[in-house]
Amino acid sequence: MQDFLPINKKDMKKRGWDCVDFVYVIGDAYIDHPSFGSAIISRLLESRGYRVGIIAQPDWRKKESIQVFGEPRLGFLVTAGNMDSMVNHYTVSRKHRQKDAYSPGGQMGLRPDMPTVVYSNLIRQTYKHTPIILGGIEASLRRLAHYDYWSNRVRRSVLMDSGADLISYGMGEHSIIQIAEALQSGIPVEEITYIPGTVFKSKELSRVYDPIVLPSFEAVAADKKTYAESFNIQYRNTDPFTAHPLAEDYGNRGYVIQNPPALPLTQQEMDDVYDLPYREAWHPVYDSMGGIPALEEIKFSLTSNRGCFGGCNFCALTFHQGRILQTRSHESILKEARKMTQNPDFKGYIHDVGGPTADFRQPSCQKQLTKGVCQNRQCLFPEPCKNLRVDHSDYVSLLRKLREIPGVKKIFIRSGVRFDYVVADKSPVFLKELVKHHISGQLRVAPEHVSNQVLHYMGKPNHQVYEAFLKAYDKENQATGKKQYAVPYFMSSHPGCTLKDAVKLAEYVRDLGFTPEQVQDFYPTPSTLSTCMYYTGIDPRDGTPVYVPRDPHEKAIQRALMQYKNPSNRKLVLEGLKKAGRMDLVGFGPKCLIRPERDGKDNNQRTERTSSGHKASSGKRTGRTIRNTHKKKTRK
Repeated sequence: MQDFLPINKKDMKKRGWDCVDFVYVIGDAYIDHPSFGSAIISRLLESRGYRVGIIAQPDWRKKESIQVFGEPRLGFLVTAGNMDSMVNHYTVSRKHRQKDAYSPGGQMGLRPDMPTVVYSNLIRQTYKHTPIILGGIEASLRRLAHYDYWSNRVRRSVLMDSGADLISYGMGEHSIIQIAEALQSGIPVEEITYIPGTVFKSKELSRVYDPIVLPSFEAVAADKKTYAESFNIQYRNTDPFTAHPLAEDYGNRGYVIQNPPALPLTQQEMDDVYDLPYREAWHPVYDSMGGIPALEEIKFSLTSNRGCFGGCNFCALTFHQGRILQTRSHESILKEARKMTQNPDFKGYIHDVGGPTADFRQPSCQKQLTKGVCQNRQCLFPEPCKNLRVDHSDYVSLLRKLREIPGVKKIFIRSGVRFDYVVADKSPVFLKELVKHHISGQLRVAPEHVSNQVLHYMGKPNHQVYEAFLKAYDKENQATGKKQYAVPYFMSSHPGCTLKDAVKLAEYVRDLGFTPEQVQDFYPTPSTLSTCMYYTGIDPRDGTPVYVPRDPHEKAIQRALMQYKNPSNRKLVLEGLKKAGRMDLVGFGPKCLIRPERDGKDNNQRTERTSSGHKASSGKRTGRTIRNTHKKKTRK
């Protein structure tokens, strides 16, 4: 168990195996680190006595590439990897990305689009009856009919297109062990219909108790209102304590049936998962290829939690990890940190201690552990629930213990602090320690927008909450005598965002003297509430219409407004101001965004302080924000 899992028959023979129980086919390169789902699932199966062979990034054009181990005794496991392949391959403008961080040397082209479908069909061509189980985020978020941004249509469940037998959705530890035990006991895969956290196919509904029958695939593909209604039912059934089975009708092909989610891991189960014998490295076969860039990002980071009750509408966590917080014990995290300090590449800096949201360390309220999360309300939005437990004391205690480990010089918090949760905390201790110990000049925060209308559709708190956080953040920086800045992330073109809202954001950027080098355009990824709004123009929660900026030209205008000082954006900015009725922002006054043209020349000339230290004549640098996101890199 101290070695990498076999990647070929030679490795398999070294272990004295004549065959493997499971062949794990992965769209990513093989990295044996607990930040990668394939490493967790394969090591977990190994710990239960199952023999697992790894086929990473097979050549999908050749059947031989998935025949490396021959036919497995129990089945094939298939995952696209740590990211949805389409997000991995394409920008929001549907252009090919230049690098794949999950492939050797960052090389593109080592996996197909939609590997879960392609790999499964390749397997099925060769092994007609061997069970195929899908997992990972791509399969999890495409488990029922879903809008696919890249083809601009509603696609069927990935289970229908792939020819696979089951989907293990969500984080998968509970369900994959139950699936393995069922197959080991001789139960045919078509009879495995009872496991929480799985999706299966059935010709009839008799195999499931008390299901909610969703609109048929034909209905949701033909009518956007029906799609929104179906999505809302799914959105309300993502909790393991209250969810019903869901059945989606595919006509003469039967039903795709989703069982309720698996129960969240207990703290002991989380500790056991992270105590498995990971090599915490990429497979040596990649050494000569430049290694795997994605590992460098998280090699010296610590996962402390899973799940998120933040409820951002553009985030897929509700459908994948769920809203119930799961945490590792301090002892488990400290053990990993001490081991980290023995790594010869460790320089004394822990890059992160967190998860989806760094400062969440317990469920939002006590009832979630027995009754689940509320179906019709959020914990933090539109304002904190009266039952919300706001307490950073456990996280502060953990960080203090980590700082005391010999060899640790500094610990950064990079996975995101939920600023409205910080504001809701009556104790200033966490913010004090955050400012004093865990920032290196800049704190990344995600207000996303300044228009309360847009924030409503994002599921984010009103802008006044962010302003309150900045005020408290400034106060703590002044108390410590530090000059540290908040680096805000903003998003353009989210559903509900009009040109007037985009101009309002540009004015805010102007007043801060802040020039974003990059702008995040809203990306409609599978199975988010915001993506449902993008496709349908309907808020699925109440059926009300939502304005959606879909036109690429308008999206370009919204992006340009946030970077109005860039001369190449001038025409788009001018067009946006005209359409928004804000020509008062064209002129020579201090509040104007661009200068009028004179003698056919562009007079939009302003100087500003940049990262190279050039003089600034517009905007005011404060402790609240950093002027330019082209910033010095956080020390690692």
